[in-house]
Amino acid sequence: MTAPTTAPAEAQRTNAHIDPAAQVADAGFVPVQTRSERPHSFEPADFGSPSGREVNWKHTPVAKLSALFAVAEANDGVSYAFRSGEQYAAPGLAASDAPRGEVFLAEDVTAAVAWQGAKDALHIRIPREEEVAEPILLEIAGLGADRRADAHIVIEALEHSSATVVLKHTGAAQYAQNLEIIARDGSRLTVVSLQQWQDEAIHAAAHQARVGADATLKHFVISFGGGIVRVNPNVELAGNGSEGYLYGLSYADAGQHLESQVYLHHKGAHTKGDVLYKGALQGEGAHSVWIGDVLIGKDATGTDSYEANRNLVLTEGARADSIPNLEIETGDILGAGHASATGRFDDEQLFYLQARGITEEEARRLVVLGFLTDIVQRLGIPALETELLDAIEAELAAVSA
Repeated sequence: MTAPTTAPAEAQRTNAHIDPAAQVADAGFVPVQTRSERPHSFEPADFGSPSGREVNWKHTPVAKLSALFAVAEANDGVSYAFRSGEQYAAPGLAASDAPRGEVFLAEDVTAAVAWQGAKDALHIRIPREEEVAEPILLEIAGLGADRRADAHIVIEALEHSSATVVLKHTGAAQYAQNLEIIARDGSRLTVVSLQQWQDEAIHAAAHQARVGADATLKHFVISFGGGIVRVNPNVELAGNGSEGYLYGLSYADAGQHLESQVYLHHKGAHTKGDVLYKGALQGEGAHSVWIGDVLIGKDATGTDSYEANRNLVLTEGARADSIPNLEIETGDILGAGHASATGRFDDEQLFYLQARGITEEEARRLVVLGFLTDIVQRLGIPALETELLDAIEAELAAVSA
């Protein structure tokens, strides 16, 4: 369903501040922690450990993420290796080194933990006017389900540059990650966060981006593994004529929790935004969460924006939570809308295929592939597209076995 009119986001903007002492004293008080209520701080203690009743945590199994609510004594739970594009790795950034912190603001306790734990932020920098032909691939490998790691990564595309950066997560670890993305004026940047963790891994990430004038950011969150994976993109289309394309793909198996809370802020004039997340779920306890917030600011005249989330539930016992929100502060826009749909196989599609001699099992496979391939083909990276299609085939084989 499309909603082109104003639909206030979920209690998003007030100026209250949560007093942890008052919260404890009043057992009936439910902390909100909306964006404006979160403290402007990088200290984990200022956020406190979530209870699960906060707006931004109420769909998350917070008890299972508790290992990420305090800075780790050792920060050796993952290894980093460039498989291509290592020449674009700039010197590491301390907390006071620009451009670290130019865009990023801690949004919850795990983001503050990652900021504190990452003494030197990894910095990937694309020089001005340089066009990088091949994807820059950084492999992040977990070294054990009982090992912790905190990270802050800065990806910076200078003016009129062009590049694709892929972060590939494998293995198992307890991983708190910040990703800060800066797309300078006129740049073209694609960032892909690929989660192929083992089932024991937990991963909480805050991705925050600013897109300059006439610049374009394509951002992908692709989650195929991990016990709990919570990747929250926050993109500000700050410059006039900027564009943001936020895509997501997830495949949740039994017992997995895959979550993304997406925030797109149209700030400049004549900006364009497209948000599309798709997910498939199978197995008892498989759970996906998508929360989409789009804000069209008072100066974002001429905006064209749309967000949608679609989920395909393949078996009994799986659950998808989908919450789209849209807030518009100006009436001078080209268009805006949002949509959400969750369901099982389309009986008409299955009947159509089976009527042409295709078995039910093969018909189901074709429907799922057609549903998810839409996102895969937007990557524009042939090798990765093939890898993901193979992964989808493997998931389908498991459910039909």
